[in-house]
Amino acid sequence: MTAASQHYTQPANPGWLRRAEFWLDQRGKPAWIVAMILGFIFFWPIGLALLAYMIWSKRMFGKSCRNRHSHRHAAFQQGFNAMRPSGNVAFDAYKADTLRRLEDEQKSFEDFLQRLREARDKSEFDQFMDERARKARDEREKGEIEEA
Repeated sequence: MTAASQHYTQPANPGWLRRAEFWLDQRGKPAWIVAMILGFIFFWPIGLALLAYMIWSKRMFGKSCRNRHSHRHAAFQQGFNAMRPSGNVAFDAYKADTLRRLEDEQKSFEDFLQRLREARDKSEFDQFMDERARKARDEREKGEIEEA
């Protein structure tokens, strides 16, 4: 067990304060904030004590109360490990071919999205120009009617 996981496993016979802390940690930062606000509403020293505890224990500014280990770091490590050769030549060839195919599909999909954006931009611009031309024509016709 790591130090972080020991911190978030409930002790065998916790007191009510530890149980409350564990319960709030399981629900995350919003639960701590709601508890602090309710503490300020019912008896302001409780709210102030919760705020001080949240700042002192780094619950206020941390990523998450449940898991202090960065998910981004874990995902980065997992992605990095996926690129390392496995030692099996056939599997590595299959993996390289699959990754190349996925990159080609991603590139063609991004090209497709770009063409869609360009088509949408062109249709919006054409609509703008049509409206502008119609307004100019209407104003010109309106001016001709007033002169007559």
